[in-house]
Amino acid sequence: MGLPLTGPGFGEAAVTDFLEELFRRWQLRFFRQPVEPGRQNIVAFLPGRQGAPVFLWEAHQDTVPAGAMVDAFRPRIEDGRLYGRGACDVKGALAAMLTALHRLTAEPIERRCGIVLACVVDEEYHFRGIRELVQLSLGVDGAIVAEPTRLHIITAHKGIVRWRIHTQGRSCHSSQPELGSNAIYRMAQVVQAVERYAEWLRGWRRDPLLGPATLNVGRIEGGISANIVPERCTIDLDRRVLPSEELHRVPAELAQFLSRAIGQDGWWQEEPWMVLPPLSADGKDSLVARLSMAVSQVLGQASVGTVPYGTDASTLQAAGIPCVVFGPGDIAQAHTASEWVALSEVEQAAEILYRFATLEV
Repeated sequence: MGLPLTGPGFGEAAVTDFLEELFRRWQLRFFRQPVEPGRQNIVAFLPGRQGAPVFLWEAHQDTVPAGAMVDAFRPRIEDGRLYGRGACDVKGALAAMLTALHRLTAEPIERRCGIVLACVVDEEYHFRGIRELVQLSLGVDGAIVAEPTRLHIITAHKGIVRWRIHTQGRSCHSSQPELGSNAIYRMAQVVQAVERYAEWLRGWRRDPLLGPATLNVGRIEGGISANIVPERCTIDLDRRVLPSEELHRVPAELAQFLSRAIGQDGWWQEEPWMVLPPLSADGKDSLVARLSMAVSQVLGQASVGTVPYGTDASTLQAAGIPCVVFGPGDIAQAHTASEWVALSEVEQAAEILYRFATLEV
């Protein structure tokens, strides 16, 4: 689109305005759903034939920051690839959904099912947009969530819990460290114990489709200066959760392990700042069969599998909507300094989605 997207908010307001203009031009009923100041979901409706199912197509409007990507928000096409921040994650899939939806508007209502297109905000960080969306009664029979899956149909993924652990020490001059208590030293003990717990998870908690549960320490911060004994240190944790696990027990299980391993003094946990449920493969056979039929018509055969990353699909499914994840592009290209999506895959995705909506099954 070539919009000047530079954050904060990653330019969602400009994207939302662009989508509203399209929906008005196509004479679709739509509404905006406020999520935060300057950040709104936008939902459009295309009715289908009487008695036909209604499906939700969902894509997120936001991207990660540009990072090291040069001219990240000036899209360019080279060798059949569209380069730019968000091209792969997930504007390529959103473009496919929009293309299919526009094509469907020209079809007689008797030749299509109902489609609800929801474009949500804040997927990349806190999933606030999808949490607001599921508060609505959308009246849909299933959902396709746009993510770069290489046109594979994804039926399951792990959940996510993110939270922080702090250690507390007592500051003093570094020339007399015996007068203080070093919070970084205490955190070193915590991190070593967390690493042992992560190794135990990988060995003993596994799912036949998704593999092991995992735990990662992704950030550490502590201290003020080299000549001050630090009184505080903090780590950020990322736990990937299996469908068989209970989300609310994840931090408590680690706390129990740490208490046994290093004692209870000098450290504590915050409540999780992000919780995303896992996506189970159960209860979506008819949705998978319908999308598989459309994929097979375009590609010759359909591939069904899982992914390691989290998506909006699990929140939708937790709200009672059977979900799959599907779209053009490869997650290996997402968030990189040379992010791209193959335009041929975007075109194939658009054709698949169109056929999905016009199948008489």
